[in-house]
Amino acid sequence: MNRRHNHLLLVGEIMEKKFKVELITAESEASRFVRHRRLIRFPQLTMPMLAAYTPPNWEVTHTDEIVQQVNFDKKIDVVGITANTPAAPHAYRLAAEFRKRGVTVVIGGPHATLLPQEVQRYADAVVVGEGELVWPQLLADYEKGELRPLYSSCQLPDLQDMPRPRWDLIKGRVYGKGVTIATRGCPYACEYCTIPAMYQRKMRYRPISSIVEELRHMPGRALIFWDDNIGANRAYAKELFKAITPFKRWWTSQTTSDAAFDDEFMELAAKSGCKALFLGLETISQQSLNSANKQHNNVEKYKEILRRFHYYGIAVQAGTVFGFDHDDRSIFRTTVEFYREIGLDSATISVLIPFPNTPLFRKLEAEGRILSYDWEKYNGKKDVVYQPALMSPEELLMGMEWAARQFYSVPSIVERMWKSRTGLWWNLIRNLGYHLALRNFGNVGYNPELPANGNPVKQARTP
Repeated sequence: MNRRHNHLLLVGEIMEKKFKVELITAESEASRFVRHRRLIRFPQLTMPMLAAYTPPNWEVTHTDEIVQQVNFDKKIDVVGITANTPAAPHAYRLAAEFRKRGVTVVIGGPHATLLPQEVQRYADAVVVGEGELVWPQLLADYEKGELRPLYSSCQLPDLQDMPRPRWDLIKGRVYGKGVTIATRGCPYACEYCTIPAMYQRKMRYRPISSIVEELRHMPGRALIFWDDNIGANRAYAKELFKAITPFKRWWTSQTTSDAAFDDEFMELAAKSGCKALFLGLETISQQSLNSANKQHNNVEKYKEILRRFHYYGIAVQAGTVFGFDHDDRSIFRTTVEFYREIGLDSATISVLIPFPNTPLFRKLEAEGRILSYDWEKYNGKKDVVYQPALMSPEELLMGMEWAARQFYSVPSIVERMWKSRTGLWWNLIRNLGYHLALRNFGNVGYNPELPANGNPVKQARTP
């Protein structure tokens, strides 16, 4: 009897035992340098969402490296790290430090999904793809001492019962903690994009009633839908916009440029509080768009797209990429001139990144054009990791730097804001934030069309 009693006590202690997990949103040095200096820095959703799926007998803490430093001496049982490709080497260094201290390391995120065999060398367990379904099982396996080296869900989360993100774990963000998703995935498969690998091109939707209930508890006024394409299903999006209108929140998300031609979509988005949308315009070269399997973008319609967005009071943040095979040395000047002419509100400007295991990477590797496998250089801001077709790597990098500074120069900001006249006070602040950040980052750059002697460079394909 006494033995049985002691056994029951022991079982009770095990059941009541609390474990501690630290979640880290890892950022590369280049990303930390750039984003830390921006005035507007939206918080990421991955770890606050994963925390919501963590069993109650686990105490969760979170470190976002954009605003916090990692504490290696924190008393924890498990550390979970999410990292994209340029942050992967940094994540490996974090992992090594924790493992020295006897902490079990789990790594997931985009890079782990693209190259799980590599990541396994640096972690006790690797999560491939979306982690919601496997995360509770992984932690249960740890508790039993049966942790597996690889976790990959055999099905995709359907989002029907998605819990509220742990907004309390978001720290140091001026523009609020209101991050969530309504949809997941994108129906397109652009050559350079990692989203098809993460989400398998399968669109999924949350019940709109669940989102409405979530908004009742969400802190702050600002709302960020971290959807890859919130307009992929227009009928769903319109019902969503109608449902969230009474909350009078200011929100932003991502969609494709053709949404501009659906007047009902635009009107409902504006009425529901949409202030800006990110559009992957990418380039003003239609040849480049076609070769990248992004034919759904039509450069000839860019000016009309901007006009329509501005008519409804919605600003446009354009993804802008230099370095496609049809880009010559004139692309930097012509892009800046064109975007100033049409009054583009803001742009995220970078060089093309051939992320590992994407169609673009495989093509460039087969052609012998990959110059580096140092993932930290896959940052799009400080390095070029492949041989461009119509210019040198240095010309591509310096041209991108020059274009970014030209686009965010004071005369350009004034001209574009005058033509946009959309959300002027916050739009102006956002542009000035980019202007100030660029003053403290990277090389000044130059226009490769005009070298030191002032004569235009003859356009020629590099060998």
